[in-house]
Amino acid sequence: MDYLQESQGAQTLAAPGGDQRHEILVHGEIHTISGGFSGGGCTASQRKKYARAVMTIEVQEADQTLDIGLVFSKADLRDVVPHDNDPIVISVVTARRKVHRVLVDQESSADVMFWSTLKKLQLSPDQLRPYTGCLYGFAGDHVEVRRHIELRTTFTDGVVSRTENIRYLVVNASSAHNILVGRPALNRLRAVASTRHMKMKLSSLGGTVITILSDHKEATMCYENSLKTKRGVFIVTTRAPSEEGVARLEVARERRPEPAGDILEREIGGRMFKLGKSLSQGMQDQILEVIAWHLDAFAWSASDMPDINPDFLCHRLTMDP
Repeated sequence: MDYLQESQGAQTLAAPGGDQRHEILVHGEIHTISGGFSGGGCTASQRKKYARAVMTIEVQEADQTLDIGLVFSKADLRDVVPHDNDPIVISVVTARRKVHRVLVDQESSADVMFWSTLKKLQLSPDQLRPYTGCLYGFAGDHVEVRRHIELRTTFTDGVVSRTENIRYLVVNASSAHNILVGRPALNRLRAVASTRHMKMKLSSLGGTVITILSDHKEATMCYENSLKTKRGVFIVTTRAPSEEGVARLEVARERRPEPAGDILEREIGGRMFKLGKSLSQGMQDQILEVIAWHLDAFAWSASDMPDINPDFLCHRLTMDP
């Protein structure tokens, strides 16, 4: 959410030292507000506490071990495949498995793991912890958050590695990626990513630089898959149907398929089934035997289908509630 804070009159910013040759006329300021764990928490009280802490000044002693120079030079461009603004896609190790297609997303205010990835890692849903907030930005609407989970995640370049506890929000949404590494993890790692060099650098606990290369092939495939998953939007209105529309509906109902020939009704397990009289008696008996054997596979109402996992089949309308 963005808002514009107007100032009373124009404000002039000058260069340090009183140099007025670089004056900039400012009429207002634009601030960006973000939520999630990066904004202090998912409740209103946590966000207010975070906002109050931002206005205070606290001097903390920095960890000199991790604060080393992370610099990208011309040498980092030697192994870069020419690309058209591809994102940085890497691999990490978590839950004792190597996870590919991990997007380094500096615009994300949360570290995200998708529900399909959680199942592939064979993690129990009992390990998830409650989370009451929502995420926005997926297809322009909010996405269901299936709680969150904290996992030991290892970042390595094949020689040196570093492992940190990363807190992932588990969401039920389709994506070409398995994990999104956002600002919380990047700040915790004190990592720096460069899309021009297609690399991410961070320091190890021993003070050496870990350089993780982006997988150019995976990045290209993820981009192509994300374009394929784009879906159309169905507009739902409450306007009454026109007379022409009602007439077409009645014609369609008249053309509904009907059983050919005479039918015979037989009761099986308290339910009525219709069979064609043209079938021989032996064929009727075989069909009735198969129906009786698989009677629990038939459903006449929603109450006959309990405990259906919504991940298996769920219809959603892309509309503003």
